[in-house]
Amino acid sequence: MAVGGFAVDGPVSGAVNGKITASVVITCIVAATSGLIFGYDIGISGGVTTMAPFLQKFFPAVYRKAGEAERNMYCMYDSQVLTAFTSSLYLAGLAASLVASRLTAAIGRRNTMVIGGLTFLAGAAINGGAANVAMLILGRILLGFGVGFTNQATPVYLSEVAPPKWRGAFNTGFQFFIGIGVVVANCLNFVTAKRSWGWRLSLGLAVVPAAIMTIGALLISDTPSSLIERGKLEQARQSLCKVRGKHSDVEAEFAELKKASDVAKEANREPFRTIFERQYRPHLVMAIAIPFFQQVTGINIIAFYAPVLFQSVGLGSDSALIAAIILGLVNLASILVSTGVVDRSGRRFLFMEGGIQMFVCQVGVAVLLAVTTGVSGDKQISKDYAILVLVLMCIYAAGFGWSWGPLSWLIPSEIFPIKIRPTGQSISVAVNFATTFVLSQTFLTMLCHFKFGTFLFYAGWIALMTIFVALFLPETKGIPLDSMNLVWEKHWYWRRFVRG
Repeated sequence: MAVGGFAVDGPVSGAVNGKITASVVITCIVAATSGLIFGYDIGISGGVTTMAPFLQKFFPAVYRKAGEAERNMYCMYDSQVLTAFTSSLYLAGLAASLVASRLTAAIGRRNTMVIGGLTFLAGAAINGGAANVAMLILGRILLGFGVGFTNQATPVYLSEVAPPKWRGAFNTGFQFFIGIGVVVANCLNFVTAKRSWGWRLSLGLAVVPAAIMTIGALLISDTPSSLIERGKLEQARQSLCKVRGKHSDVEAEFAELKKASDVAKEANREPFRTIFERQYRPHLVMAIAIPFFQQVTGINIIAFYAPVLFQSVGLGSDSALIAAIILGLVNLASILVSTGVVDRSGRRFLFMEGGIQMFVCQVGVAVLLAVTTGVSGDKQISKDYAILVLVLMCIYAAGFGWSWGPLSWLIPSEIFPIKIRPTGQSISVAVNFATTFVLSQTFLTMLCHFKFGTFLFYAGWIALMTIFVALFLPETKGIPLDSMNLVWEKHWYWRRFVRG
């Protein structure tokens, strides 16, 4: 197997049953529905912020600016208070994700998902009944705690339950449900935008995906690794039998998981201190770099503000919402492509192909906007060119959907040994939220000042991250979690840290 230019020869471990059972499929689907709440929020926020009744009630200055006859297309929605509504969730998610590492170790992956779902449900109820900006922000903070807990626990849950041979495919389920949440939210925004109280319905109906994932999480068992870590050995054996099949011999895999857990307990060190040791340098770098790079592709910013963006470049309000729905459907379809390819072609191939595709599209959008609207952005773009922007954005979304979208959740959840796995995932999610907060808080201002250069800004980052993957990310497909250290020992650069 290719590992960053070197090979890992022969099977890594023959002890793990790679068979796909009905139980593991159902368990992983139910767990992956945690992505619904994150996706729904991403989709709903951008649409609600284009609804006139919502802007009139909470952000009247933005409403007046958007209605002015003479305006710069890039600056229609530039408002720090408006972006605070969107980005406050990510500060709360950042805090929650750091707490979640200790929570998942203490009470398990599944229970952390349940807590996340209940917290998100409370936030959705407050947002649906909001009477002022303070209530809106409070609701967003609770939503942030919810997605902070679930985004930390779910990818780890999926990686620990899935057979190693198909871990990539099962883990992409989380991103797939994020995509479903985005599409459902955009469709709902299209319907509710025509009603004066539609924004309340859009925000309040977030209780539905929260209830679905919370009830689903209550119906599944925790991962064998988590149960062993907490000393529940018999429950762990039953859980392993359930996901690997009733007639499967799970003793070898159970013994490996038990051994890994015992080694971690014997070390008895603070995980947040352990993760900074030299031997875990490659893991830490990936836990920080991968989620950071995922966000500087610009995808979540495009998703948050897709209706705002398309309205800014010349599509009407309804057309802008339809364009956002189309973008979400393309992303959803591309995630399915990733599910079928990730365990065959590998992670590195998808990262690099997707990176090249996104780079070309971002440069294309920047050039198109510069030519059609002028350097200052004062010219109006024609509808035909606005549709061309949408086409380029769809190709861009497809590239993200089968590469940096699902793989950015998969890689951090599979590379860490069990003793620091929750901590590593927490750092990864925290970096994701921190970067998202900064970008979402600054995007509309950046769009106003950088204009078409905003897209060149993201294109530059995409070029950098593609080179980074080519040089520094080893291939991890098919490697059992407890044998993952081999890929670092074989890598041309990282072996000096792991072996040292």
